[in-house]
Amino acid sequence: RMPASVPEADRRHRASAAFSLSFLSLVFSITAFSSSYWCEGTRKVAKPFCKGDSKGDLCIRFNSPDGNNSQAVQYIWETGDDKFVETKFHAGIWYSCEEMINEEGEKCRSFISLTPASDRGVLWLSIVAELLYVVLLLIGNILMSVEICYFSSVIDGLKINAFSAVVTVLAGLLGMVAHMMYTTVFQMTVNLGPEDWRPHTWDYGWSYCLAWTSFACCMAAAVTTINKYTKTILEFKHKRKKLERSFKIQYKFPEH
Repeated sequence: RMPASVPEADRRHRASAAFSLSFLSLVFSITAFSSSYWCEGTRKVAKPFCKGDSKGDLCIRFNSPDGNNSQAVQYIWETGDDKFVETKFHAGIWYSCEEMINEEGEKCRSFISLTPASDRGVLWLSIVAELLYVVLLLIGNILMSVEICYFSSVIDGLKINAFSAVVTVLAGLLGMVAHMMYTTVFQMTVNLGPEDWRPHTWDYGWSYCLAWTSFACCMAAAVTTINKYTKTILEFKHKRKKLERSFKIQYKFPEH
């Protein structure tokens, strides 16, 4: 009895590992898809004129104390880079946000509206691919959970296992294509986007790293599922050969 239970326990461990990796991939992908920190950086923004009693380094000051008098000659001492201030921004698939000068909070705009018209089709393809990636990951999770919880025959388990492997591999390929398309669109937007948005410095944020971590978990789940399927098939073939060998021995030397 013991040798028969060991392969079964091994199969369950592999199924649980594949489900855990696939579930992590699903959580990471949903978090990344809904966030706006795929890319982060700074923008160089011209300082506004100081109003009223407002003072500080975030606005341009006049030399005259009577700032409201339009008849007075007023001088601005800021030149070159002193006339600009760097503000932080972060952008995702859905929208881009930047911090306000002299105010608390952020100003957000739709990232789709910032994208050049020639690249909007690629961005929409990226969004559709990301949605399909999440949907296929969800289907793969459901299939893997059914395989773990539903105590069926080994043949039924193999069928579910094969289908979940195909779905997970397809999800991983879609996720990879979607992430690469968004990267291309963002770089094109940086070069050809509106002047009042183009970043001064930028780099990929935690959402972008999370999206690729999701892809890595998805492919690891697919490899684990395929490995489990292959190992089960090999065990079947080995058992079949042992049975055939035992039948041959019984045929050659029948019991009296």
